Amino acid sequence: MSVWSIGLMTGTVLDGNVDIAMLCTDGETIHEFGPTLLAPYPKDIRPLLKDTLAAAARWNFDGPEPAIFRTAEQALTAAQSEAVAAFLEDEGLPAGDVGVVGFHGQTVLHRAPSPERKGATRQLGDGQAMANRLGIPVVFDFRSRDVEAGGQGAPLAPIYHRALLAKIGAGEETAFLNLGGVANITWVAADGAMHAFDTGPANAPLNDWIHAHTGGEMDRDGAIASEGRVDEVRLARLLEHPYLTKPYPKSLDRNDFTARMAEGLSLADGAALLTAFTAAAVGKALDLLPVRPKRLVVGGGGRRNPYLMSEITKRSGAEAVNADALGLRGDAIEAECFAFLAVRVLKGLPISFPSTTGAPEPLTGGHIARPVGGQAEDRGKKS
Repeated sequence: MSVWSIGLMTGTVLDGNVDIAMLCTDGETIHEFGPTLLAPYPKDIRPLLKDTLAAAARWNFDGPEPAIFRTAEQALTAAQSEAVAAFLEDEGLPAGDVGVVGFHGQTVLHRAPSPERKGATRQLGDGQAMANRLGIPVVFDFRSRDVEAGGQGAPLAPIYHRALLAKIGAGEETAFLNLGGVANITWVAADGAMHAFDTGPANAPLNDWIHAHTGGEMDRDGAIASEGRVDEVRLARLLEHPYLTKPYPKSLDRNDFTARMAEGLSLADGAALLTAFTAAAVGKALDLLPVRPKRLVVGGGGRRNPYLMSEITKRSGAEAVNADALGLRGDAIEAECFAFLAVRVLKGLPISFPSTTGAPEPLTGGHIARPVGGQAEDRGKKS
């Protein structure tokens, strides 16, 4: 049976918003798209999260968690809970019509596993507090179970990307590319097997570069980068980074590739270089897949940057197509994904797989928090 689910997503680009999306799904297929909203945070949340990310980078999973984590977790949980409550009121929807909320939380640090140690990941978000506020079951902490089992903890979106590609009738010639703070790709074989991993940076280094030099939030429409010149020699050197040719499964933190790649360049030339690097890294990712896609369906905020989209087409050798042009909702896909995953968690279906996160076998994950003061219920059973 299908249920209406709400998904919430805030990315590592810290754009000051929470994405809200409703989806009717059985956890396998998409039956109906519901309303969406881009809800701005209260003004004090964004600087608090920036300070929290800085504290997380200093902490680096060593010793007690910084005290600011709890402060930020309470603030963002309250802000997102109120945003959902307002969304439901505006849409005229009673809480009883919603089966579950998928609450991704805010990633503050992610470390991929290595031969010497397991990975680690931390998303801030109090699912129990949200469930109590909304009166709706909340699924949260989606990534920890996979990491504990030796997986990368990311990407989790491939199972939803597969459903989207099926909805538009795409075959092996098409892959799905998400451009958030980090870029990730999903390719689906003819037998339904998923191949997915983080390709490299997307918006985070460029946004940080623009903010450091102008105080702005982003290179809107790629206007600044399009005025710059790409230092092809430096770009070639950056593309020698071992991550880009490392076999997948693999994943990244937003701090693994930073704006320092453009150090010493002018504003425009630095923006051009960072944009070109993101695009060329996508091309290197396509080289790793069993079949090289000829078309990329692009979601996430980066798809709204026409210069980045043209660079991806130019430097990857695959046509970059805005997801909106194919009847999808590019701004809502990440939030929709966590609505989809929340239903899968309720049904005990796997959300991570050997060919996506490197989990030892298909794994369920997440915790379910039920309203009225109950304790979070661990649903991290193996399928």
